[in-house]
Amino acid sequence: MPTEQPTEQTDHATRRSAAPHGDLPASDRAARRAVALFPLLVIAAGAVGLLWPVRFTGWAPGVPWLLGVVMFSMGLTLTPPDFTAVARRPWAVGLGLAAHYVIMPGLGWLIATALHLPPQLAAGVILVGCAPSGTASNVVTFLARGDVALSVSVATVSTVLAPLVTPPLTLLLAGQFLDVDAGVMVTDILRTVLLPVVAGLVVRVAAGRFVDRVLRVLPWVSALTIAVIVLVVVSGSAAAIKDAAALVLLAVVLHNGLGLALGYASGRLARLGAPASRAMAFEVGMQNSGLAASLATAHFSPAAALPAAVFSVWHNVSGAVVAAFMARSARRER
Repeated sequence: MPTEQPTEQTDHATRRSAAPHGDLPASDRAARRAVALFPLLVIAAGAVGLLWPVRFTGWAPGVPWLLGVVMFSMGLTLTPPDFTAVARRPWAVGLGLAAHYVIMPGLGWLIATALHLPPQLAAGVILVGCAPSGTASNVVTFLARGDVALSVSVATVSTVLAPLVTPPLTLLLAGQFLDVDAGVMVTDILRTVLLPVVAGLVVRVAAGRFVDRVLRVLPWVSALTIAVIVLVVVSGSAAAIKDAAALVLLAVVLHNGLGLALGYASGRLARLGAPASRAMAFEVGMQNSGLAASLATAHFSPAAALPAAVFSVWHNVSGAVVAAFMARSARRER
């Protein structure tokens, strides 16, 4: 198998801002702060939803629109070089996509089955596994001294392919637990994910100078919006949380931890090199839990959205911890 080493594209991507996907110099500080404070924001939002659920249960129809805001922000951070990078490194990007859409869905099904999760929670865990890469994965890869160019490429393509991949995978793996309407799910993902991303990209190309001025604000827009999504999801499943909080947390910790480990291992086995393997860890182990929560709320129930809400908090905490460990190891290797 070919060995992938950091390239000029890696350096280019590392200098770009990341908010949640994209460039890393202009909004670097804002992105770091957003990633550091994001778990606290989400925990606070979840606590509010748990303590005063009645006040927010009527907000559920707004969740897809909120997700659209997050994905539009992602589109604003993308540039044409993000797509040309895919053509330059097809082997590494293809491996990242295969690992992401095989490891996490498979782990979701295995964990749901092994823990004998109730049908709603099982479907929620599997749906998290079938989602595309997480919106903070690029920033965490940068903090871990990983291959940011590869991270951006895998995250971008996994998001673009989500309408084609997420629904059939969910039908295949979660269909034994609940009825899954894959056709309607495709439409929802196109409307709430792909169209906002494309719209953001068009705005970036057409008004790049203006967008550059607001890049440092985008991490906070995404963080606050996802926090509101968690608030709504938690308020809608407050009763389920009290009954199954420990079980859901165990499932989420196993899912995320094994995903990070197997993602890193897949990069190492393919001889991609240490920086690319670090990127693989986060592109596999971190999921777009906002999308999973939105789809679970729309297609299953608030209880099915609970794993996505917990995942939103946990994968950012674990990602920051693992990134710090990897960055320290990378400094020692020099």
